[in-house]
Amino acid sequence: MQHLKIYNKHDVLSLTRLRRFETKIGERVCLVSDANHLEASLERSSAKFVIVGVPEDIGVKANMGIGGADSVWIPFLQAFLNVQSNDFFTGDDVMLLGHLDFTELAALIENNAQTQEERVEAYRHAVNTVDDAVEHIVKIITQNKKIPILIGGGHNNAYGCIKGAAKGLFKAGVIPLAQINAVNLDAHSDYRPIEGRHSGNGFRYADEDGYLEKYCVVGLHENYLPQNVWVDIVNDPFLDVITYEDIFLHEKRSFIQAVAHATDFTSDSYCGIELDLDSIEHTLSSAATPVGIRPLHARQYISFAAGDSKVAYLHICEGATHLADGRKDEATGKLTSYLVSDFIKAVSM
Repeated sequence: MQHLKIYNKHDVLSLTRLRRFETKIGERVCLVSDANHLEASLERSSAKFVIVGVPEDIGVKANMGIGGADSVWIPFLQAFLNVQSNDFFTGDDVMLLGHLDFTELAALIENNAQTQEERVEAYRHAVNTVDDAVEHIVKIITQNKKIPILIGGGHNNAYGCIKGAAKGLFKAGVIPLAQINAVNLDAHSDYRPIEGRHSGNGFRYADEDGYLEKYCVVGLHENYLPQNVWVDIVNDPFLDVITYEDIFLHEKRSFIQAVAHATDFTSDSYCGIELDLDSIEHTLSSAATPVGIRPLHARQYISFAAGDSKVAYLHICEGATHLADGRKDEATGKLTSYLVSDFIKAVSM
């Protein structure tokens, strides 16, 4: 793959702090045995989970957001690879594949676009390239009956995850049609209209193109739900939302009841589990919020949804450790590491 950077043992150990009498996840994760024959390596591997980084902010900038979603991947790895390997989580079942590299594509836009309008248009065009790369790697992983875990980048990558998983699971003979469901813990629907690809319409494109069957959003903020999107949702029996306000202000149902509703709504097929880090209050992202769920809720969501679904993939996105406007928070990488380990434990139970 043109954009795929495959990791070797040196790459992993350079981020792993070795310590006598302890074993870290970085010492136990599987790696690709033959970078020239990726599919054969995946087929031979005993790993159940395959982690791929997507450190890009092209889709966020295409949505006129603040850049920085490309910054969480390495801090996540630094935290995740230094988790203790123990009876709770050994790491033996995990392959660290590598990351998709779009730095040249982003630099090309920055160096050639003259105006903000040109830049947005160029980024929206470039998202198609990102889509193709994400779709391809997710398809390869799922057709080999493994679960992809994608970290970093904007929520534009939901489209490639859904399309790739639908195609891969269909090719593997696991589903009768190339179509899957998705649940999403998010302050936004990311179901904006077809207007060129960006981080705010990945689910719309996946739905319009026939790869997304049912979609449920948990924790959506009423203040950031466009009326036209709301009308589309209430008129489509395959779409559902439970708003943040209904859970936490009006207390119509508890948070876990809301997650249970989402997993029940999507239980008839394989389901992608999506988590937008901008749903967690005071977590650094392009659309960071002072009013959101707590990290504990995010961990509960991941654990419950992973344990109560036929999982197609996990996608954690929109988080940042450094934003283009200068804001920084290194903790986002460690938070993401907790969520990934929670997911692996829940699926493996």
